[in-house]
Amino acid sequence: MVSGNLTHVTEFVLMGVSDRPELQIPLFLLFLLIYGLTVTGNLGIITLTSVDSRLQTPMYFFLRHLAVINLGNSTVIAPKMLVNFLVSKKTTSYYECATQLGGFLVFIVAEIFMLAVMAYDRYVAICNPLLYMVVVSRRICLLLVSLTYLYGFCTATVVTPCVFSVSYCLSNKINHFYCDNVPLLALSCSDTYIPETVVFIFSGTNLFFSMIIVLISYFNIVLAILRIRSSKGRQKAFSTCASHMVAVTVFYGTLLFMYLQPRTNHSLSTDKMASVFYTLVIPMLNPVIYSLRNKDVKDVLKGFLHSPCK
Repeated sequence: MVSGNLTHVTEFVLMGVSDRPELQIPLFLLFLLIYGLTVTGNLGIITLTSVDSRLQTPMYFFLRHLAVINLGNSTVIAPKMLVNFLVSKKTTSYYECATQLGGFLVFIVAEIFMLAVMAYDRYVAICNPLLYMVVVSRRICLLLVSLTYLYGFCTATVVTPCVFSVSYCLSNKINHFYCDNVPLLALSCSDTYIPETVVFIFSGTNLFFSMIIVLISYFNIVLAILRIRSSKGRQKAFSTCASHMVAVTVFYGTLLFMYLQPRTNHSLSTDKMASVFYTLVIPMLNPVIYSLRNKDVKDVLKGFLHSPCK
Protein backbone atom coordinates (compact mmCIF):
# COMPACT_ATOMS: atom_id res chain seq x y z
CA MET A 1 0.00 0.00 0.00
CA VAL A 2 1.35 3.42 -0.94
CA SER A 3 1.29 6.06 1.73
CA GLY A 4 -1.29 8.76 1.11
CA ASN A 5 1.04 11.68 1.93
CA LEU A 6 3.44 11.04 -0.98
CA THR A 7 3.77 13.91 -3.47
CA HIS A 8 2.03 13.03 -6.71
CA VAL A 9 3.68 13.66 -10.05
CA THR A 10 2.61 16.86 -11.85
CA GLU A 11 5.08 16.54 -14.74
CA PHE A 12 7.08 13.82 -16.45
CA VAL A 13 10.61 13.73 -17.87
CA LEU A 14 10.93 12.15 -21.31
CA MET A 15 14.31 10.42 -21.50
CA GLY A 16 14.19 10.41 -25.31
CA VAL A 17 15.80 8.17 -27.90
CA SER A 18 19.26 8.56 -26.34
CA ASP A 19 20.61 10.32 -23.24
CA ARG A 20 24.10 10.81 -24.72
CA PRO A 21 24.75 14.60 -25.05
CA GLU A 22 26.95 14.27 -28.15
CA LEU A 23 24.09 12.59 -30.06
CA GLN A 24 21.40 15.20 -29.38
CA ILE A 25 22.18 17.53 -32.32
CA PRO A 26 22.77 14.72 -34.90
CA LEU A 27 19.54 13.02 -33.78
CA PHE A 28 17.69 16.34 -33.92
CA LEU A 29 18.81 16.86 -37.52
CA LEU A 30 17.94 13.27 -38.47
CA PHE A 31 14.42 13.39 -37.03
CA LEU A 32 13.85 16.91 -38.33
CA LEU A 33 14.60 15.54 -41.82
CA ILE A 34 12.28 12.56 -41.25
CA TYR A 35 9.46 14.80 -40.02
CA GLY A 36 10.00 17.28 -42.86
CA LEU A 37 9.77 14.48 -45.44
CA THR A 38 6.69 13.08 -43.66
CA VAL A 39 4.88 16.43 -43.78
CA THR A 40 5.89 17.07 -47.41
CA GLY A 41 5.00 13.57 -48.63
CA ASN A 42 1.67 13.24 -46.86
CA LEU A 43 0.55 16.78 -47.69
CA GLY A 44 1.48 15.96 -51.29
CA ILE A 45 -0.72 12.84 -51.28
CA ILE A 46 -3.59 14.77 -49.67
CA THR A 47 -3.30 17.57 -52.24
CA LEU A 48 -3.00 15.33 -55.31
CA THR A 49 -5.89 13.05 -54.32
CA SER A 50 -8.07 16.08 -53.55
CA VAL A 51 -7.55 18.22 -56.67
CA ASP A 52 -7.04 15.77 -59.56
CA SER A 53 -10.10 14.16 -61.15
CA ARG A 54 -8.14 11.00 -62.02
CA LEU A 55 -7.64 10.29 -58.31
CA GLN A 56 -11.28 10.53 -57.20
CA THR A 57 -11.85 6.78 -56.82
CA PRO A 58 -12.50 5.01 -53.47
CA MET A 59 -8.90 3.69 -53.39
CA TYR A 60 -7.46 7.21 -53.45
CA PHE A 61 -10.11 8.47 -51.05
CA PHE A 62 -8.83 5.93 -48.50
CA LEU A 63 -5.21 6.76 -49.38
CA ARG A 64 -5.92 10.44 -48.67
CA HIS A 65 -7.21 9.59 -45.22
CA LEU A 66 -4.25 7.28 -44.55
CA ALA A 67 -2.03 10.30 -45.33
CA VAL A 68 -4.09 12.45 -42.91
CA ILE A 69 -3.65 9.78 -40.21
CA ASN A 70 0.10 9.45 -40.87
CA LEU A 71 0.51 13.22 -40.71
CA GLY A 72 -1.51 13.41 -37.50
CA ASN A 73 0.39 10.57 -35.83
CA SER A 74 3.77 12.11 -36.60
CA THR A 75 2.65 15.59 -35.54
CA VAL A 76 1.46 14.31 -32.17
CA ILE A 77 4.96 12.88 -31.52
CA ALA A 78 7.65 14.71 -33.50
CA PRO A 79 7.46 18.43 -32.49
CA LYS A 80 7.81 17.72 -28.75
CA MET A 81 10.51 15.14 -29.49
CA LEU A 82 12.48 17.65 -31.58
CA VAL A 83 12.25 20.35 -28.90
CA ASN A 84 13.54 17.90 -26.27
CA PHE A 85 16.70 17.28 -28.30
CA LEU A 86 17.59 20.97 -27.87
CA VAL A 87 16.68 21.61 -24.22
CA SER A 88 18.23 20.34 -21.03
CA LYS A 89 14.91 20.07 -19.15
CA LYS A 90 12.96 17.46 -21.13
CA THR A 91 9.72 17.76 -19.21
CA THR A 92 6.07 17.49 -20.16
CA SER A 93 3.15 18.33 -17.91
CA TYR A 94 0.77 15.69 -16.59
CA TYR A 95 -2.11 16.85 -18.82
CA GLU A 96 0.13 17.44 -21.84
CA CYS A 97 1.33 13.85 -21.47
CA ALA A 98 -2.26 12.57 -21.27
CA THR A 99 -3.20 14.59 -24.36
CA GLN A 100 -0.24 13.21 -26.31
CA LEU A 101 -1.13 9.63 -25.37
CA GLY A 102 -4.75 10.22 -26.37
CA GLY A 103 -3.77 11.74 -29.72
CA PHE A 104 -1.33 8.92 -30.41
CA LEU A 105 -4.01 6.29 -29.68
CA VAL A 106 -6.56 8.01 -31.95
CA PHE A 107 -4.20 7.96 -34.93
CA ILE A 108 -2.46 4.60 -34.41
CA VAL A 109 -5.81 2.77 -34.00
CA ALA A 110 -7.22 4.66 -37.00
CA GLU A 111 -4.19 3.60 -39.05
CA ILE A 112 -4.61 -0.06 -38.10
CA PHE A 113 -8.22 -0.09 -39.31
CA MET A 114 -7.64 2.20 -42.30
CA LEU A 115 -5.17 -0.36 -43.64
CA ALA A 116 -7.84 -3.04 -43.09
CA VAL A 117 -10.42 -0.91 -44.95
CA MET A 118 -7.97 -0.43 -47.82
CA ALA A 119 -7.40 -4.20 -47.99
CA TYR A 120 -11.18 -4.73 -48.20
CA ASP A 121 -11.35 -2.10 -50.96
CA ARG A 122 -8.71 -3.98 -53.01
CA TYR A 123 -10.56 -7.26 -52.38
CA VAL A 124 -13.79 -5.85 -53.83
CA ALA A 125 -11.96 -4.21 -56.76
CA ILE A 126 -10.26 -7.46 -57.82
CA CYS A 127 -12.78 -10.11 -56.78
CA ASN A 128 -16.03 -8.24 -57.62
CA PRO A 129 -15.03 -5.56 -60.16
CA LEU A 130 -18.51 -5.28 -61.73
CA LEU A 131 -20.05 -4.43 -58.34
CA TYR A 132 -17.15 -2.29 -57.14
CA MET A 133 -18.83 1.14 -57.39
CA VAL A 134 -21.97 -0.26 -55.75
CA VAL A 135 -20.27 -2.10 -52.86
CA VAL A 136 -17.75 0.70 -52.24
CA SER A 137 -20.05 3.65 -52.96
CA ARG A 138 -19.40 7.21 -51.82
CA ARG A 139 -21.71 6.70 -48.85
CA ILE A 140 -19.97 3.45 -47.83
CA CYS A 141 -16.56 5.13 -48.14
CA LEU A 142 -17.64 7.98 -45.86
CA LEU A 143 -19.14 5.50 -43.40
CA LEU A 144 -16.01 3.34 -43.25
CA VAL A 145 -13.70 6.32 -42.78
CA SER A 146 -16.00 7.88 -40.15
CA LEU A 147 -16.16 4.62 -38.20
CA THR A 148 -12.37 4.32 -38.36
CA TYR A 149 -11.85 7.76 -36.83
CA LEU A 150 -14.69 7.26 -34.34
CA TYR A 151 -13.31 3.94 -33.11
CA GLY A 152 -9.84 5.45 -32.73
CA PHE A 153 -11.35 8.29 -30.68
CA CYS A 154 -13.40 5.86 -28.54
CA THR A 155 -10.29 3.75 -27.87
CA ALA A 156 -8.38 6.85 -26.76
CA THR A 157 -11.19 8.00 -24.46
CA VAL A 158 -11.26 4.61 -22.73
CA VAL A 159 -7.56 3.72 -22.56
CA THR A 160 -6.09 7.15 -21.73
CA PRO A 161 -8.17 7.81 -18.57
CA CYS A 162 -7.50 4.21 -17.54
CA VAL A 163 -3.72 4.68 -17.80
CA PHE A 164 -3.89 7.96 -15.88
CA SER A 165 -6.26 6.60 -13.23
CA VAL A 166 -3.30 5.02 -11.40
CA SER A 167 -1.01 6.94 -9.02
CA TYR A 168 2.34 8.32 -10.16
CA CYS A 169 4.30 9.30 -7.08
CA LEU A 170 7.73 7.60 -7.00
CA SER A 171 9.44 8.41 -10.29
CA ASN A 172 8.54 10.69 -13.20
CA LYS A 173 11.21 9.62 -15.72
CA ILE A 174 9.59 7.98 -18.77
CA ASN A 175 12.02 5.74 -20.64
CA HIS A 176 10.63 6.83 -24.01
CA PHE A 177 10.51 9.78 -26.42
CA TYR A 178 6.74 10.26 -26.03
CA CYS A 179 4.02 9.37 -23.51
CA ASP A 180 3.13 5.75 -24.24
CA ASN A 181 1.02 3.48 -22.04
CA VAL A 182 3.58 0.74 -21.28
CA PRO A 183 6.43 2.98 -20.00
CA LEU A 184 3.88 5.13 -18.15
CA LEU A 185 2.37 2.16 -16.31
CA ALA A 186 5.90 0.98 -15.46
CA LEU A 187 6.25 4.15 -13.32
CA SER A 188 3.06 3.67 -11.31
CA CYS A 189 3.23 3.25 -7.55
CA SER A 190 -0.25 1.70 -7.37
CA ASP A 191 -1.91 -1.46 -8.69
CA THR A 192 -1.83 -1.49 -12.52
CA TYR A 193 -3.74 -4.72 -13.12
CA ILE A 194 -6.91 -3.09 -14.50
CA PRO A 195 -5.21 -0.56 -16.85
CA GLU A 196 -2.74 -3.20 -18.05
CA THR A 197 -5.66 -5.55 -18.77
CA VAL A 198 -7.55 -2.80 -20.62
CA VAL A 199 -4.45 -1.94 -22.70
CA PHE A 200 -3.84 -5.62 -23.47
CA ILE A 201 -7.47 -6.25 -24.49
CA PHE A 202 -7.67 -3.21 -26.76
CA SER A 203 -4.24 -3.80 -28.31
CA GLY A 204 -4.83 -7.49 -28.89
CA THR A 205 -8.39 -7.07 -30.17
CA ASN A 206 -7.53 -4.23 -32.55
CA LEU A 207 -4.50 -6.03 -33.96
CA PHE A 208 -6.31 -9.37 -34.25
CA PHE A 209 -9.45 -8.14 -36.04
CA SER A 210 -7.62 -5.77 -38.39
CA MET A 211 -5.15 -8.51 -39.34
CA ILE A 212 -7.99 -10.98 -39.91
CA ILE A 213 -9.62 -8.53 -42.35
CA VAL A 214 -6.29 -7.97 -44.13
CA LEU A 215 -5.39 -11.68 -44.33
CA ILE A 216 -8.83 -12.81 -45.55
CA SER A 217 -8.91 -10.00 -48.12
CA TYR A 218 -5.47 -10.83 -49.52
CA PHE A 219 -6.08 -14.58 -49.41
CA ASN A 220 -9.08 -14.06 -51.71
CA ILE A 221 -7.14 -11.54 -53.82
CA VAL A 222 -4.33 -14.05 -54.41
CA LEU A 223 -6.82 -16.77 -55.35
CA ALA A 224 -8.55 -14.39 -57.76
CA ILE A 225 -5.24 -13.35 -59.36
CA LEU A 226 -4.18 -16.99 -59.79
CA ARG A 227 -7.45 -17.69 -61.63
CA ILE A 228 -6.68 -15.01 -64.22
CA ARG A 229 -5.39 -16.81 -67.33
CA SER A 230 -3.33 -14.10 -69.02
CA SER A 231 -0.03 -13.02 -67.46
CA LYS A 232 -0.80 -9.42 -68.43
CA GLY A 233 -4.11 -9.61 -66.56
CA ARG A 234 -2.43 -11.07 -63.48
CA GLN A 235 0.23 -8.37 -63.56
CA LYS A 236 -2.38 -5.61 -63.86
CA ALA A 237 -4.43 -7.05 -60.99
CA PHE A 238 -1.37 -7.43 -58.79
CA SER A 239 -0.20 -3.87 -59.53
CA THR A 240 -3.44 -2.43 -58.12
CA CYS A 241 -2.68 -3.79 -54.65
CA ALA A 242 1.14 -4.02 -54.64
CA SER A 243 1.65 -0.66 -52.88
CA HIS A 244 -0.84 -1.50 -50.16
CA MET A 245 0.71 -4.95 -49.66
CA VAL A 246 4.13 -3.36 -49.10
CA ALA A 247 2.69 -0.78 -46.64
CA VAL A 248 0.75 -3.45 -44.73
CA THR A 249 3.79 -5.77 -44.55
CA VAL A 250 6.04 -3.02 -43.17
CA PHE A 251 3.46 -1.77 -40.63
CA TYR A 252 2.22 -5.10 -39.30
CA GLY A 253 5.73 -6.57 -39.41
CA THR A 254 6.88 -3.88 -37.00
CA LEU A 255 3.92 -4.38 -34.66
CA LEU A 256 4.30 -8.18 -34.67
CA PHE A 257 8.03 -7.86 -33.95
CA MET A 258 7.16 -5.68 -30.98
CA TYR A 259 4.34 -7.80 -29.52
CA LEU A 260 5.39 -11.36 -30.41
CA GLN A 261 9.02 -11.33 -29.30
CA PRO A 262 9.86 -13.65 -26.35
CA ARG A 263 9.25 -12.13 -22.93
CA THR A 264 12.92 -12.67 -22.01
CA ASN A 265 14.06 -10.48 -24.93
CA HIS A 266 11.42 -7.81 -24.33
CA SER A 267 12.57 -4.43 -23.04
CA LEU A 268 11.48 -0.80 -23.07
CA SER A 269 14.55 -0.02 -25.20
CA THR A 270 13.37 -2.48 -27.86
CA ASP A 271 9.88 -0.97 -27.70
CA LYS A 272 11.42 2.47 -28.12
CA MET A 273 13.22 1.51 -31.34
CA ALA A 274 10.11 -0.18 -32.73
CA SER A 275 8.08 2.91 -31.82
CA VAL A 276 10.48 5.13 -33.78
CA PHE A 277 9.72 3.00 -36.80
CA TYR A 278 5.92 2.93 -36.70
CA THR A 279 5.36 6.49 -35.39
CA LEU A 280 7.94 8.36 -37.51
CA VAL A 281 9.59 6.22 -40.20
CA ILE A 282 6.50 4.45 -41.62
CA PRO A 283 4.50 7.71 -42.00
CA MET A 284 7.50 9.01 -43.99
CA LEU A 285 7.74 5.85 -46.12
CA ASN A 286 4.03 5.45 -47.00
CA PRO A 287 3.88 8.38 -49.48
CA VAL A 288 7.06 7.04 -51.13
CA ILE A 289 5.64 3.50 -51.33
CA TYR A 290 2.35 4.64 -52.85
CA SER A 291 4.03 7.11 -55.23
CA LEU A 292 6.82 4.91 -56.55
CA ARG A 293 4.62 1.83 -57.06
CA ASN A 294 1.53 3.63 -58.37
CA LYS A 295 1.42 4.75 -62.00
CA ASP A 296 -1.62 7.01 -61.52
CA VAL A 297 -0.03 8.94 -58.68
CA LYS A 298 3.26 9.27 -60.60
CA ASP A 299 1.47 10.55 -63.70
CA VAL A 300 -0.55 13.09 -61.71
CA LEU A 301 2.56 14.22 -59.82
CA LYS A 302 4.51 14.71 -63.07
CA GLY A 303 1.64 16.71 -64.55
CA PHE A 304 1.31 18.80 -61.38
CA LEU A 305 5.06 19.56 -61.33
CA HIS A 306 5.09 20.54 -65.02
CA SER A 307 1.98 22.73 -64.81
CA PRO A 308 1.07 23.41 -61.17
CA CYS A 309 -1.22 26.31 -62.05
CA LYS A 310 -3.15 24.48 -64.71
